[in-house]
Amino acid sequence: QVQLVESGGGLVQPGGSLRLSCAASGSIFSFYVMGWYRQAPGKQRELVASITGSGFVNSGDSVKGRFTLSRDDAKNTVYLQMNSLTPEDTAVYYCNSISRVDYIISWGQGTQVTVSS
Repeated sequence: QVQLVESGGGLVQPGGSLRLSCAASGSIFSFYVMGWYRQAPGKQRELVASITGSGFVNSGDSVKGRFTLSRDDAKNTVYLQMNSLTPEDTAVYYCNSISRVDYIISWGQGTQVTVSS
């Protein structure tokens, strides 16, 4: 099974920034797509941003212009740079992947992001 380990969550003031990391147990080239989802209390889990093996990035409307997804191939890691954070961004953020070979879906354990003054 693929292991995805998230880090970088925490408490930040409105207008601040955080960078989340997702380290995969295998090469990122083994995945058709990797990305980030988030879920706030009482709300459905939603796509934040995703990136394909070819480098195509897709993101949700609520974060466009504020969040940036990138990857470091040598470290088998994807990053989510979050800027101009608001309390509405408070949620548990989950890393996600789909295997290129057998389309197995994997999830990380999640990391809490809290935006509050």
